[in-house]
Formats: sequence, C-alpha cells, structure tokens
Amino acid sequence: MGDAVELEVAGRTVRLSSPDKVFFPERGYTKLDVARYYQAVAPGILRALRDRPTTLERYPDGITGEWFFQKRAPKGMPDWIPTAHITFPSGRSADEMCPTEQAAVVWAAQYGTLTFHPWPVRRDDVDHPDELRIDLDPQPGTDYEDAVRAAHELRAALEEFGVRGWPKTSGGRGLHVFVPIEPRWTFTQVRRAAIAVGREMERRMPEQVTIKWWKEERGARIFLDYNQTARDRTIASAYSVRPRPDAPVSAPLRWDEVGVAHPQDFDLVTMPARFAEVGDVHADMDDHAYSLEPLLELAARDERDHGLGDLPYPPEYPKMPGEPKRVQPSRARAGKEGPAAS
Repeated sequence: MGDAVELEVAGRTVRLSSPDKVFFPERGYTKLDVARYYQAVAPGILRALRDRPTTLERYPDGITGEWFFQKRAPKGMPDWIPTAHITFPSGRSADEMCPTEQAAVVWAAQYGTLTFHPWPVRRDDVDHPDELRIDLDPQPGTDYEDAVRAAHELRAALEEFGVRGWPKTSGGRGLHVFVPIEPRWTFTQVRRAAIAVGREMERRMPEQVTIKWWKEERGARIFLDYNQTARDRTIASAYSVRPRPDAPVSAPLRWDEVGVAHPQDFDLVTMPARFAEVGDVHADMDDHAYSLEPLLELAARDERDHGLGDLPYPPEYPKMPGEPKRVQPSRARAGKEGPAAS
C-alpha cells in the first residue's frame, strides 16, 4: 500500500497510512487522492463543518468494501479536535467530533471518511439549529432538471418570506438549499417551518413537488424531505465526497449556476480546480442569520385555516406529540395498524 506520507494542513502535520489503497476502483482514485482533495478544499469544507457535531461516513477499504456511520468521536482522536455532547431521539447520547481546524478533515480522511454529515447546530448550543436545510429529492420518473425547476421556485418562495437560501448539489440527482437562521428555535419548530415551506411549494407546483411521506403517494414529483430537519437527521456537507463510482462531490452553487451547472461537473478532480479559481461561493453564508417567524406564522395559518397540522416522523423515532398516525395509507385502508417504512 506504499509508505506512509505526511500532509501539511494549515500548520499541522497529518500522517496518512496506506496512501496507495484504492478507494474508487472505476477511476483508480486512492486514499491519498481523497486526502489531497480535502487538503485542497479545506477552507470551504471547514466553513461548512466548523463547530458542528459531525457524523463520519467511513469506507476504510474504499467504496466496494464495508462501510459505516461513526457518530461517536473515534478513539485516538487528537486532543486539538473538540467534541460536543449530543442527544438522540432514542434518549441515548454521544460525544461527536466538531472540526475547528482544516487539518481535522484530512485527519478524518486518514480513517476512510468520504462524507461528512454535520448537525445543523454549533457545539455551544446543540439544541437550537442555526440552519434550515431543505432537501429536494427526485423521485422515480423525475431527474435533476426537475429539481432545478423546484429550486428556483423555492428561492422565490423563501425570498417572499424574507429569507435567502444557498443552493448546492447533493452529489447525486438532487439539490439542497440551506438557510442560515437565528439559533432561537428548537428542532421541532424548525421542522414545522420546513413543513410550511413544503406545503407552500405544493401549492405553487402541485404537479411537480410533494411532501408526502409515504412513497406510494409521491408519484413522479420532487420530494421535499421535511424530516431532514428532525433531530439527528443530517445532510452531507458542502464539498463532501459521495461514495459513488465516479467520486462526485456535493458542490456549492451560485443561484445563476443552478440549471447551468450539472452534478457530474463536480468530482474529486474538478472541484479543486474550481475552488482554486472561484473559492467558496458560500463563504458569506455565516454572515447572515434569518428569522423563522414568517415561516412559523405560515405554519400557524395552515393549521388554523386549513387544518394542516403535523406530519409523520421517520419510523425509528418515538411517537411525537401532535403527530398523526404513522401508518402507510394502503395499510390503513386495509385496516392494518403499525408503522411502515417511508
């Protein structure tokens, strides 16, 4: 696998063992290629991860080997990488790593981390999100171009409610839009705001967008996954490498690039060149913090005027106050009770 190498990252030295281990067989990309990628985009991904409890999606033997999510801080983690204590919906808790330096990302790559999954909170306040994250997920029969159309309508809708979103590719067929918010609201309230956004999008694009939780009801529409705002649900960070054969990455975009650029434009090789040319196009996101009040007022109107309350949580969550029956519609019609997977 070759002798270990040392990489210099913002004043720290990170040792990389087995640098020649192949992580992406189809392209021949190695562990060293992944580490050097993160070295090249380190300022950008640190902006996305800074002070956030972060789950690591690890592939120690590359994308064709076994993989796992690591929520708890790895043993042997350097003492210069801080942690935050977080609580899961199950009531369990853990200390997760919270990158504060660029070298932390390359250190994680040494252990086979491809994708970083940051919580929407900072370590000084882990119960109040500072980002509203909207996931536009193409369903069977739809594609990236459909997600693009939904994203532009979403941009207009958000701006009408006084907030601005920052778009990025998911690294797959979808798009993510992140809204920086004041850390004043709970996970439950932020999720309620996401549901309100989804319902507004359904009204604007009823044939193109849905927030139906059950797959059998979604049809060929873009699913706005409101449950990505529930506690312990995370979205791949900007600049994260995704575990697919061509090593795509989640790419931050300017709004004028949405629909012009395509997900396949951004991978382990092309993103460093883009970053060197234009830098982090989301660098100003942390300069903003919007109020959720307009969206929470919309949620209140939906409930008061249209009887639109809460929606189902993911199946692994405990029953939540105000949640409707978590029963797949076809099972309910057949008179069967009990949760089913979405």
